[in-house]
Parts: sequence; C-alpha cells; structure tokens
Amino acid sequence: MPKILGITRYAVFVPAIASIIGALLLMIQGSIEMGIVVYKAIVSDYVLKESIVDVLTAVDAILLGTVLLVIGYGLYELFIDSEIPVPAWLRVKDLDDLKSKLIGVVVAIIAVVFVGVFVDVNRADEVMAYGIGSGALVIALAAFAWASRKGGGPKTKLGP
Repeated sequence: MPKILGITRYAVFVPAIASIIGALLLMIQGSIEMGIVVYKAIVSDYVLKESIVDVLTAVDAILLGTVLLVIGYGLYELFIDSEIPVPAWLRVKDLDDLKSKLIGVVVAIIAVVFVGVFVDVNRADEVMAYGIGSGALVIALAAFAWASRKGGGPKTKLGP
C-alpha cells in the first residue's frame, strides 16, 4: 500500500506541465503584445498614456505567466524531482516556500494592474476603488504570509 500511495504523487505531473505550458503561452502573448505596442508607438501617433496602459497590460500577462511558471516548477520540484535545474531563487523546499514565492509575484501583479488603472484616463473614476482594493489585498496577503509562516505568527524570545 505505501508503494501505491507513493506513486500517486505523479498525479501532479499533469497540472505542473499544464501550468508551465500556460506560462509559456502567456509570456509569448505578452511579448507579442509588447512588440505591437512598440511598433504602434514608432509608426503612428500613439498617445503616451495609451502606450503606458498597453505596455502594462503586456507586462501583466507576462507576470501572470511567471506565476504559472513558479507554480508549475514548484509542484514538479515538490512532488516529482527535487533536482531539476532552476535558479536558486526558484528553488522550492516545501509548500510554505512555494506560497511565499507566489505571494510575491501576486503583489507585483496587483501593483501593475493598479498602475494601469491609475494612468488610464478612461478609468480615472475607478482609481480610488482600485487603490483601496489593491491595498487591502496586499495587506491581507502580508498578514496571511506572516500568520502562516513556520513557527506560527510573531517570533518571541523566551527566557532572560
């Protein structure tokens, strides 16, 4: 029975590869969109604010691709093969480590989305709502990371 249970860890292979494929798709689409924005800015009378919004949209897709890549690598590394060649910053030792990496990338995406709304003239009335929502989400993620870290909450020193 332990061997059968041990083999079930390979069920994570499909979602890990699917995440990596999705990541590559988003990164390619974001890069193509970035190329289109650069082309439009050079060839036509593309307004600066429109360029900023389109660049941030492309960056958003690339960052979301990064999230999927981190998830895919992390799942693969945790369940299948802990010796895959990835940069040191992408090494995942446990689920808490994966969670921390994901929170960092999600905060970056939140910032990009907020800046996109901030510079978009057509969405000026939404800036306050997005700012409050973004701030609340970042605070909630930080609180979650702090409360769920190993050792559970604040570090205290015992003894004299």
